[in-house]
Amino acid sequence: MADNLSDALKKLKITTTDSTADSLEGCLDCLLQALAQNNMETSEKIQKSGVLQVFGSLLTPQSSCTAKVANIIAEVARNEFMRNPCVDAGLIPPLVQLLNCKDQEVLLQTGRALGNICYDSHTLQSQLINMGVIPTLVKLLGIHCQNAALTEMCLVAFGNLAELESSKEQFAYTNIAEELVKLFKKQIEHDKREMIFEVLAPLAENDVIKLQLVEAGLVECLLEIVQKTVDSDKEDDVAELKTASDLMVLLLLGDESMQKLFEGGKGSVFQRVLSWIPSNSHQLQLAGALAIANFARNDGNCIHMVDNGIVQKLMDLLDRHVEDGNVTVQHAALSALRNLAIPVVNKAKMLSAGVAEAVLKFLRSEMPPVQFKLLGTLRMLIDAQAEAAEQLGKNVKLVERLVEWCEAKDHAGVMGESNRLLSALIRHSKSKDVIRTIVQSGGIKHLVTMATSEHVIMQNEALVALALIAALELVTAEKDLENAQLVQILHRLLSDDRSAPEIKYNSMVLICALIGSEPLQKEVQSMAFLEVISKLRSHENKTVAQQASLTEQRLAVES
Repeated sequence: MADNLSDALKKLKITTTDSTADSLEGCLDCLLQALAQNNMETSEKIQKSGVLQVFGSLLTPQSSCTAKVANIIAEVARNEFMRNPCVDAGLIPPLVQLLNCKDQEVLLQTGRALGNICYDSHTLQSQLINMGVIPTLVKLLGIHCQNAALTEMCLVAFGNLAELESSKEQFAYTNIAEELVKLFKKQIEHDKREMIFEVLAPLAENDVIKLQLVEAGLVECLLEIVQKTVDSDKEDDVAELKTASDLMVLLLLGDESMQKLFEGGKGSVFQRVLSWIPSNSHQLQLAGALAIANFARNDGNCIHMVDNGIVQKLMDLLDRHVEDGNVTVQHAALSALRNLAIPVVNKAKMLSAGVAEAVLKFLRSEMPPVQFKLLGTLRMLIDAQAEAAEQLGKNVKLVERLVEWCEAKDHAGVMGESNRLLSALIRHSKSKDVIRTIVQSGGIKHLVTMATSEHVIMQNEALVALALIAALELVTAEKDLENAQLVQILHRLLSDDRSAPEIKYNSMVLICALIGSEPLQKEVQSMAFLEVISKLRSHENKTVAQQASLTEQRLAVES
């Protein structure tokens, strides 16, 4: 066999266009046989022989040997060490040209060869995309959909290429959605459907393709799978239920596709998704809650859903997961409630329905994702709702938990949301009782730290809350404000040219309130604030300049 292989390689090395097809085929058969017996060793010999350079000239649509040459390239490229030599031998361009061939065996082996050469290389895959293989492969899938091997080759190629962002734009200009859905409808085997799912998931991350998939009828296919698998405990069915419902949620992340499926709240898809929430399947409960959260990215949808009783369904779902519940379901249901609470008209309705009480049941949660959504939901609910803000702000257990989470340095999202909710309780309630509760729970230092945040919106929220504290309950908070070095922080904010105009404005408002306290006033006087503030009188922002004049006058009087 070794001698035969060596002879075959020598003959191929001196191959010319005049070589007879029979002699070529014999050599190629010998190589294929050797590769089947010992792929790695044979590949090494092929590389050393220099035959790879010859293969490029043999890859022509007219040659009867083309399929075998492409097959040999596919086999050697299964070895990682052979991929670069294949590229260096210039095999990619002629292989790409062969994708326009009509011979199905040539197409299959060519696809395998390209797939193996470019496997796990984003650089080479990008090169293929730039050479226009995507529209060609999509066309092949449509033409040869009856050929199982070719179909599988196309799907594997799509699965690899779809991971690249640059590919999605090209896919969006083809009829890939229509072809994949058509193919999906014909599949009855789990593993074949799984292959199509693996292509659909990355493609569905693109908003244009999301809409194309919805219009091609993918949603109906997914709903049918859910219906067939929901009561099954077979491993394949459970996996397919998850994949189908996850993909459904992904399709709803696109604004256009989401609105098309919502259909003013009367769409059959929306109604089916609603029926998932009371399901006994955790996967469907999760997908249903996430779908509602996605539908609730539009104010009109939110108002319609709240008016039609969705809040009670979500609260019932949360109730089922209070004790040792499913964390992902808790997170998803809280996400949906948070989004629903954004429109102003929904807040009072949701508060009346008992959403705040339902959410507070999860205060004991030790899971940061749940804590984060819980905080966001409460913050949305109390926005401009003075009574609710006061009621929650006087809840000692809540405030103490917030203060604890304000120190959750390992979870920046939870820490940020805790600070924002503390500030919101003061800003929306304007209540002395709330301020006293926060002072007694040790929350002041966190609000002062929040004023130094890198996010302007958080700085501003902190400064407004601190100004209300100074205006309403300065004596109570005096010691904590002093210990937190608020005056030094304000001096720094006013001296920093990078501070936003609203930060400078609210810092000066706060200084005017702080000088009502003797120790804080002394601190202000000792830090030469007048010099800093007098410079702000010429600030380009008129509101800042006017406040600087007022603050300067106030400080001058007090001194």
